[in-house]
Amino acid sequence: MILKIILALLLTIYSNNIFAQSSDQSDNNAHSHEHHKNEIGVAYSGAYFINEEVLAHEIHLHYVRSLSESFGFGLGYERIFDEHNHQTIGLIGTYIPVENLSFSISPGLSFEDNAPQPKFALHLETMYEFEVSDFHIGPALEFAYDSEDIHLSLGLHIGFGF
Repeated sequence: MILKIILALLLTIYSNNIFAQSSDQSDNNAHSHEHHKNEIGVAYSGAYFINEEVLAHEIHLHYVRSLSESFGFGLGYERIFDEHNHQTIGLIGTYIPVENLSFSISPGLSFEDNAPQPKFALHLETMYEFEVSDFHIGPALEFAYDSEDIHLSLGLHIGFGF
């Protein structure tokens, strides 16, 4: 129930930003600040494993290099603090359709203590960021898949642009 309320709140925030674009904005005002070419970010989240019905906490670290105002590419690392010692490393592709809203896809490899070989993993993430100088802060929502389980994460993202 709480997850449904949080998802509804996030969708409301995202849709307001997408559809409430002012028609009197000029092209010069649409992107009124300088976009950074690089970002180092960290997210702290709660991760819920669907099959195991277990909640754990996680830290996600990433570096993204902007290729344009809308697209970026980088590397990411996720560590979930659970009994399996779940860790994932992957490539990241980002898309920013409107100011402050971003979507990421990250194919990669997951490693766990009980698995002798790494497994394919896929992470899909969306973030809404509020800018404070060179920092970005805001909610992050993630869907992650590997052959053992699926987990959903909701947390706080903080990024530093340079």
